[in-house]
Amino acid sequence: MAQSSVSDGIGSDSAAAPTAGGIGRAIGNRLVILVPYLWLVVFFLVPFLIVFKISLSTTAIAMPPYLPVFGLEDGISGFFANLGELTLDNYLWLTGDALYFNAYVSSIVIAAVSTVLTLAIGFPIAYGMARAPTSLRPTLLMLVILPFWTSFLIRVYAWIGILKPEGLLNQFLMWTGIIDEPLLILNTHTAIYIGIVYSYLPFMVLPLYSALEKMDYSLIEAAQDLGCPPISAFWKITFPLALPGVVAGSMLVFIPAMGEFVIPDLLGGSQTLMIGKTLWNEFFNNRDWPVSSAVAVILLLLLVVPIMLFQQAQARAQEKGR
Repeated sequence: MAQSSVSDGIGSDSAAAPTAGGIGRAIGNRLVILVPYLWLVVFFLVPFLIVFKISLSTTAIAMPPYLPVFGLEDGISGFFANLGELTLDNYLWLTGDALYFNAYVSSIVIAAVSTVLTLAIGFPIAYGMARAPTSLRPTLLMLVILPFWTSFLIRVYAWIGILKPEGLLNQFLMWTGIIDEPLLILNTHTAIYIGIVYSYLPFMVLPLYSALEKMDYSLIEAAQDLGCPPISAFWKITFPLALPGVVAGSMLVFIPAMGEFVIPDLLGGSQTLMIGKTLWNEFFNNRDWPVSSAVAVILLLLLVVPIMLFQQAQARAQEKGR
């Protein structure tokens, strides 16, 4: 009996030990998941709430240039009193001024066209990198990432020297006899497209390369053996398999291009209407922080809501595929 009781005790201890270890692993897994959520709360949700609160305030000649200002010295009653002063007038103001609507539309068009151009240029580059010999791929990746080693602002300024009427591009074209007089490229939408495509091309190439590198190219060979033309094989096999990279690269280009300020300001000139320049003018020239915050909130919603809807549709498609 004593031996059986001892053995039972040992068995119960050995059964309890994995349970404690399992609890520890579960806590560790939750902490690992909690870290990115804390990061999003601190560096995304809290700043967004601050900007959203400012967008509900009114302009004031003070520091900060808006009212009401919440302070700890106001107490609970002061907090609720200030809360009652918040208003949606800034959002109503945006609906009555065509400038902001035109800025949103222009930004969407420029960002969409730039994304399509970047995809058209980046896909052949990524495909060539994926089909290159394995020993050569690290060098090609380094060449794609190499522009990041130089300041973004310096690279944009370099395009001014290339695209201006007396710049390198016009001098080369006139030297070769292709044109007789300089082309007007700087301070146009063409210059903006060139600057955005050049600056964000690596963000398109890298996700495409990651998707294309994993593709089984024997599928293309089998399709060609069965009489499928190369173009049809591309659209039926290569492009669908690379679609995750296409979507990721397009988002990485479209989202920052939508709110771009430096490139339109330096390459597009003063006549370029984009939401990034409009925000800059409202914040620093007009010092109208509430209206500019409302513009920023609407811009964020225009970018975040479609992404969330796409993710939900993709999740539903994956569930149906299972």
